[in-house]
Amino acid sequence: MTKTTLLHSFCLAAVLLLATSLSGLRADSISDRAKALHKRALIVDTHDDTPQRMVWEKFDLAHRDPKGHIDIPRMRDGNLGAIFFSIWVPAKVTGPLAVSRALKQIDAVREQVRLHPADLALATTAAEVRAARAQGKIAALMGVEGGHMDDDLGMLRLYAALGVRYLTLTHFLNNNWADASTDKPAHNGLTDFGKDVVRELNRLGVIVDISHVSDKTFADALAVSKAPVIASHSSCRAICNHPRNMSDDMMRALAKNGGVIQINYHYTFLSQEARDANLTLGKDVAIVEQEVEKLCGENEACSVIEGGRRAREMMTAGKIPRVSWEKIIEHIDHAVKIAGADHVGLGSDFDGATMPFGMEDVSKIPQITEALLRKGYSEKDIEKILGGNTLRVLAEVERVAKQLSAGK
Repeated sequence: MTKTTLLHSFCLAAVLLLATSLSGLRADSISDRAKALHKRALIVDTHDDTPQRMVWEKFDLAHRDPKGHIDIPRMRDGNLGAIFFSIWVPAKVTGPLAVSRALKQIDAVREQVRLHPADLALATTAAEVRAARAQGKIAALMGVEGGHMDDDLGMLRLYAALGVRYLTLTHFLNNNWADASTDKPAHNGLTDFGKDVVRELNRLGVIVDISHVSDKTFADALAVSKAPVIASHSSCRAICNHPRNMSDDMMRALAKNGGVIQINYHYTFLSQEARDANLTLGKDVAIVEQEVEKLCGENEACSVIEGGRRAREMMTAGKIPRVSWEKIIEHIDHAVKIAGADHVGLGSDFDGATMPFGMEDVSKIPQITEALLRKGYSEKDIEKILGGNTLRVLAEVERVAKQLSAGK
C-alpha cells in the first residue's frame, strides 16, 4: 500500500468516525459538559409558527403535543430561553383581511402569556428577555412575517405597540413595496416607501428581517438601515442553492452590518439533494400539495403539519433523500466560517416547516450544543450562536431607536 493510499485510508476513517460520532447523538448521549453549557446558555429561537395553531386549533402551549414542534413542556426539555412567535398569513392574503388575521395571532400569543404566567413572559427588549430567564420563565417575543400585512406606517406603529419586535420585509411573493426572493422582481428591490418602512423600523426599535427578500431588497435594506438586521430563518446558499438562503457575499455584508443569520431547519433549505428531488418530483409534489389543500382548506396550521408528515413519508420511502439534523450543523459551521461566530444564530421555523430527522421538535436542540463542542467550538462562541448574538442585535436596535428619538 502506497503512502498516498495509507493517507487516504486514514482520512476516510477519520471522516467516518466523526460522522458516526455525530449521527449517533441522542438526548441520552449528550455529554455532561454539553448539558452544563446548554443549561446555562440563554437560547433564543428567532422563528416559530405556532401562532397559526393557536388561532386555527385553539392550541394551548401548556400541553405536550405529539403533532407539532413547540409546547411549554418541550421548550423546557430543550432549555429554550426565548422564542419569537411568527405572525404570518399567506402572501396572497392582503388588505384588511391580512391585518385582521395578524391581529388575531398577536392576541393569541399575548393570551398564552396571560394564561401561563408561571412559564411565559412577554418580552420586547433584551433586558426583558434576561429578566424572564432570571425568573425561570420563557420569554415570548413576536415578529410579523411579511410586509403584505402592513402597507402603511400607522399599522407598523400599531404592531410595534402590541409587542412586535421584527418585521420580515416580504414573504414568498412581492408586496407593494419590496421584492421577494421567490417571485419575479417588480420593484428593483425596495421602493421609496419600502425604504421609509426600514427607517420607521429603526425609529421604533423593531428589527429589520431580510429572510425571504430578494438579493436587491437585501442590499437596499442594508444601505438604509442604521441598525443591525437579521435573517430570522435562512440557511446557506453555498450548501443548498435555494433563493431563500443567503450567499456568502450576503453573509459577509450582514456581518459588516452587525447582523445575524439565523439558520433555518427546513429540509429543502438544508439539503441540495432534497431540493433537487423535490424539483424532479414536481408533479408528485404538486399532487401532495393539492391533497393537503383539499384536506386543510384555509387552515394554514393543518397544511404545515400534514405537508410535513407527507414529506417525511416520502423521505422514509426513499422518494426524497433522507435529511438528517446534522445538516443544521453543516450550515452553522459554514456561516461561522464566512460571517464569524458573532453573526450566526438559530431560526428553526418550528411549526412552519418540515424538520430533518433527529430534530423532530424543540426538545432535540441540546444536540446542537453537543455537536458544536465536538467540532471544537469554544463554549463562549456556542453561547453566542445559541442566543447571545440575537440579544446583542436586539439591544443594539433599541440603542439606535433611542438615538433617533433623541434626534442624534
